[in-house]
Amino acid sequence: MTVAQSIDAHGGVLVAHDGSAHASSALRTAVHWASVTQSHVTVVRAWSISNAPRPSTWTSGYVPPLEDFEAATLAALERDVAPVRPENPDVQITTTVVHGSPAVALIEASANVDLLVVGSRGHGGFKGLLLGSVSEQVVRHARCTVVVERNRDSADSAGPAEPAADNMENALLSELKLNN
Repeated sequence: MTVAQSIDAHGGVLVAHDGSAHASSALRTAVHWASVTQSHVTVVRAWSISNAPRPSTWTSGYVPPLEDFEAATLAALERDVAPVRPENPDVQITTTVVHGSPAVALIEASANVDLLVVGSRGHGGFKGLLLGSVSEQVVRHARCTVVVERNRDSADSAGPAEPAADNMENALLSELKLNN
């Protein structure tokens, strides 16, 4: 078994999910767009040893192989995606994990998908500059249309909440050349 170093996604909507509320909001947006465009969603989580969940094979004095960390990361991602599946039975949702930099992996995969959705944690200014924003890097370098979902503190986080959502949807469909 080999640890995935790149995202295997072809067509459809790719969404990054790091386990945060912002990522869950981005996932709901991605599923909405996939439903509108009759497409599929690939949900990806990038991981490293420092941010992966501890595998069940972990014991004192033993560091499990990378494949165990990968499996634990995929299991955590599946748990995060599980609540969205029954809400959207018409949308095919697959999950995958990749070992490495989230921005690099997403940018590389952007050449093979129709739409990329990322969440925004809102780190602006100096803090954002120091931390390096995945969404900022993706917007600048992706080779497909990118939607940055800002997690609005609204009661309805299940989809676009602004009145301009219909106009935004039409603009995106036009950009993706899916409407007549």
